[in-house]
Amino acid sequence: MSGELFAGYPTDRTDEAVGADGRLRDGWAGPVAALERLGAAGLAVAEEELARLRQERGVVVGTWVDGRQQLRPVPLDPVPRLLDAATWRALSAGVAQRHRALNAFLADAYRPAGRRRSDPDRAAEIVRAGAVPEWAVAHGPGRDPEAVSRAWPGQPRATVAAADLVRTEGGRWAVVRDHLRAPSGIGYALADRECARAVLPQLVAGAGDRLRDPADAVPLLAAALADAAPPGVPGPRTAVLTQGESDAAWFEHRVLAEALDAPLVRAGDLWPRSDGGVEAVVDGGRVPVDVLYRRFDDALLGAYPTGAGVPLDLALTEAVRARRLGLANVPGNAVADDAAGYAWVPAMIRFYLGEEPLLGSARTWVLADPAAWAEVADRLHELEVESVAGYGGRRVVHGPSCPPAGLAALRDEIAAAPHRFVAREPLAPSTAPALAGASLRPRPVGLRLFSVAGSTTTTLPLGLTRVGGADLLGKDTWLLR
Repeated sequence: MSGELFAGYPTDRTDEAVGADGRLRDGWAGPVAALERLGAAGLAVAEEELARLRQERGVVVGTWVDGRQQLRPVPLDPVPRLLDAATWRALSAGVAQRHRALNAFLADAYRPAGRRRSDPDRAAEIVRAGAVPEWAVAHGPGRDPEAVSRAWPGQPRATVAAADLVRTEGGRWAVVRDHLRAPSGIGYALADRECARAVLPQLVAGAGDRLRDPADAVPLLAAALADAAPPGVPGPRTAVLTQGESDAAWFEHRVLAEALDAPLVRAGDLWPRSDGGVEAVVDGGRVPVDVLYRRFDDALLGAYPTGAGVPLDLALTEAVRARRLGLANVPGNAVADDAAGYAWVPAMIRFYLGEEPLLGSARTWVLADPAAWAEVADRLHELEVESVAGYGGRRVVHGPSCPPAGLAALRDEIAAAPHRFVAREPLAPSTAPALAGASLRPRPVGLRLFSVAGSTTTTLPLGLTRVGGADLLGKDTWLLR
């Protein structure tokens, strides 16, 4: 490697741009040449302009601190991340496969009474086959018994899914987390490309027709949402359901509503229709709604009233039962996408699809199993431990960096309630070049890809990259043809 920006750039076999031999990997020559023409000064100007533009457009994420919401900017690194055509094909197929298996599991788990009422054994099919333990389906903390009636028969419960991936040593890709409830990131990925194209038009244009346009994901998303409408509804009308400004992803909700040309509505905007469906107040009038793209936490649905004063969860359930409304996504999907559910996704793929997983997973021990806990009890210093409860498990302890006293306390906590935890082998992510002062330096990167399920299951042609070790820093993700 030579050039001002890559001077002193470390070589590593896990870097996505530069190999261990110091040579650029396939696909990077053109973008690197364009970056070198800009130089450190040009990229510094681009970085400042990106920050200004994103502030102007309100690209922020909300967090709550001491009962007050704080809006934090989401900066964008001017150096894109590249995924070549072969990589994209492999990831696209693997993410769609995972989505199909997870939807099959949700259908199995939420079949009324677990199975058909006439069956003497009410357990889910995957439990009867011995592929997943019964407690994980019938008594998992993410299971919501009310969710059985919140989907119309045959509806895919996860219309929109997301998978977080890392590229590990040797170029292998693995999924580290699934999101099946209200996956976020599509709107931010659209904003990333929009900002990059506005500030660095020559860099983006230089990729030509090889570069996929994230905007191509919008009609695919719209079609999948339309497929979530109950059968027989002509010309389904979709609305985006938001909690409002207090939601951390309020910016994204507005982006999605605009992209889909759909009204953005809150609980108080919804009213019952005489036919059992719902309508929404939009611009002073009321319009029927057939599909609600739900950007709303499951746990909060009962806390907000509709315009008629009925709790939102009750109003939506009644409209679904009347076959007048489809929810995307259906509440209750935590039974499949929590830390414990992650452990069994390879088994789901084999059982429901009769296929081998196309993407890897981190080796995971569900510590509710006494044998699993006994196997890892003395290895916590080597592993990551995650809480089962919450959205995919909010608490993660990285054993290799945890002090001995912390590990001892964690061991005691697990021993007291092992069903609350899983342990897994850490997966170190690959690195990619990111601007650091006057040069580029490798930084760990993660990737989120999105898929939709309607008449077919399709991976959307856009990706969300976040840079590790930096506060919310993102990258425009280039998916190449």
